[in-house]
Amino acid sequence: MNWKRTLTLIVGLVFGLVLLLGVLSAPVDTLVKIIVLAAVAVIVGATSLLQRPLLTVAILAVLTLLALLILNISAIVTGVGNVLTFAFSPESRVDWSRVIVCSEDSTCSTIWSFLFGFIVLFGFITAFAYTTLLERRFIAWFQHRVGPNRVGPAGLLQPLADAIKLIFKEDIVPKNAFYTVWLLAPLIKVVPVLLVLAVIPLGPDLLIPWFDGNWYQVPLVLADINVGVLWLLAITSIGTYGIVLAGWSSNNKYAMLGGLRSTAQMISYELSLGLTMAVPVLIVGSMNLTDIINAQATPPIISWFVFQNPLAAAVLMIALLAEVNRAPFDLPEAEQELTAGYMTEYSGMKFASFMMAEYLGMIVISLIVASLYFGGYHLLLVNEVPILGPLFLLLKVVPLLIGMVWVRATLPRIRYDQLMNFGWKVMLPLALLAVTWSAVAVVIGDTFQNTTVYMIVSGVLFVVTLAGGLYLLNRAGRPMAEVGAESLEEDLADDPIVTGERRDLGWALLNVLGGIIGGLFALVSWITGIFRGIARAGGIEDEDDRALVVRPEPGKPATRAKTTGGD
Repeated sequence: MNWKRTLTLIVGLVFGLVLLLGVLSAPVDTLVKIIVLAAVAVIVGATSLLQRPLLTVAILAVLTLLALLILNISAIVTGVGNVLTFAFSPESRVDWSRVIVCSEDSTCSTIWSFLFGFIVLFGFITAFAYTTLLERRFIAWFQHRVGPNRVGPAGLLQPLADAIKLIFKEDIVPKNAFYTVWLLAPLIKVVPVLLVLAVIPLGPDLLIPWFDGNWYQVPLVLADINVGVLWLLAITSIGTYGIVLAGWSSNNKYAMLGGLRSTAQMISYELSLGLTMAVPVLIVGSMNLTDIINAQATPPIISWFVFQNPLAAAVLMIALLAEVNRAPFDLPEAEQELTAGYMTEYSGMKFASFMMAEYLGMIVISLIVASLYFGGYHLLLVNEVPILGPLFLLLKVVPLLIGMVWVRATLPRIRYDQLMNFGWKVMLPLALLAVTWSAVAVVIGDTFQNTTVYMIVSGVLFVVTLAGGLYLLNRAGRPMAEVGAESLEEDLADDPIVTGERRDLGWALLNVLGGIIGGLFALVSWITGIFRGIARAGGIEDEDDRALVVRPEPGKPATRAKTTGGD
């Protein structure tokens, strides 16, 4: 007999015996058992005629599983019902009289703050390491390369190898650097990124049983403050000081230019960032991040603020990308122009600190965008199974990280003048438009006390904004030949900037603003003159008079310097 047929027959007999035992032990009628046994005998006999043992094993395994499921369907349904009741009905498994709210108990609150802080710190440091691996693997994939795959299985230990290499690299200190500031600059860059994590909720409150028989309700946020959005704005701005001080203290012209670029970039994009962060505050009426996230819980997905104001979400993502100096906004560290920018004079673990701040910044801005516009940790069944909250938040953060890597692999670094123009002439007007959009919709919705009216107004404004944007883009993209040289010359001839004619509204507003500012300066000068007169009347010498006295030479009296104007 062929060995394949013999092996197949043996496999069929084994599975047949298993099915026989399962059928005989099943709590069903005798007639059903006979029918199932007959069907099993036919199937086992048919499959035993095959000369392909692996296929026979696969078929018989599936049939065995189906038969056992059918014969024990009532027990399976009962077990699944018990599991679902346990998972989605906390009342069935928790004695609420023994639940201790951790935020109301000083001992529990202190211990949980330290424990949760350590977990968050360890988790995000690990996430930073593997974000570098994620970027290297995806960029390699975009560029049709292999990427890091040598250290550990599938290259998963590459971040550990990089950390060991940086720990043992030589730490070079610039000769004429301002050492104290130079040493503190990496910390000033890293610490604010970690502080931002303190106010971002990673999930709803969890119920944790303990050995003392009590259940502890613990929050998945370190500090649930009422001004969470304001905290985000304040702390994200501090990180720029680390870059500026690193560039200034290094005593290097390239590092200094990188620091100055970072300052200008932060000022340019901070306005757009703050305006778009105000949109969820307008919609919810609270600056608490937990309130903003819970406002996007029901109905799932549809209630995310990205669908109520997609323009604000897009501007926020771009502004945050510029805030953490990611490509194409990485001008402070432009290799082609500034060697390594503000990091030129750093090596070893200090250089690694700047890299850690950048990648932690990527994770943090993904958390901010997900919390403000993509529902945070809410998706499905989070209130029933709270442990799903952190998993859903991770599910939203990873695509945002991949998107940032995709942008770096796709878009080239823009010129510095283009960076400034984009920040002031494109991002800021769009941010103002986004805030106006939400403000108008919220006011009209509150006036009619109707959510449907709010959604209709928001949708109409979305259509108007989209149509206006498409019109402006189409007009800007028209070739010069279609516009015509003569019409351009006529426009230039009538342009008040060229002709100097004072006729437009902007000129009038600028004059009014200039008059107000000039009046304030004149008022300050007048008040200063009054105080100087009072000081002179009291015999107090004016500081300006002392500043104009020329230091006397030996043997000559002091003289007053000649001036070309008044005081």
